[in-house]
Amino acid sequence: MLKGFKNFLMRGNVIDLAVAVVMGTAFTAIVTSVTKGLVEPLLATAGGNSEFGLGFQILANKPSTFVALGPIISAGINFVTVAAVLYFVLILPMTHLKSRLVKPTVKADPTELELLAEIRDLLATQRSEKTDELDNR
Repeated sequence: MLKGFKNFLMRGNVIDLAVAVVMGTAFTAIVTSVTKGLVEPLLATAGGNSEFGLGFQILANKPSTFVALGPIISAGINFVTVAAVLYFVLILPMTHLKSRLVKPTVKADPTELELLAEIRDLLATQRSEKTDELDNR
């Protein structure tokens, strides 16, 4: 039972997934701090004279109804940046490395005996079809 569990853990997919989760989490923290420190202040300046930054207020006299677009845009930038970095830093090199290391299996040509057996089976099928046609007349 423990041997099967060990084999499961040692498969490439489980280890790749664990590395991707750890790397993604660490990199997400970096990207989030960059967008909060750099992108959101820039987006707030695009918001004009509003004290809340980029967005709009649903009711004019209620500040609690302000819809902030800056954090939504920042989250989108976070997602695209993390996905791009994970793809170009982890996925693409690993795919390239696997394609170089793992040789594709080439199917061997059939032997003469296998070809003769296939021809025999085809002839037997044709013969039985002709017999069925004659019986149906």
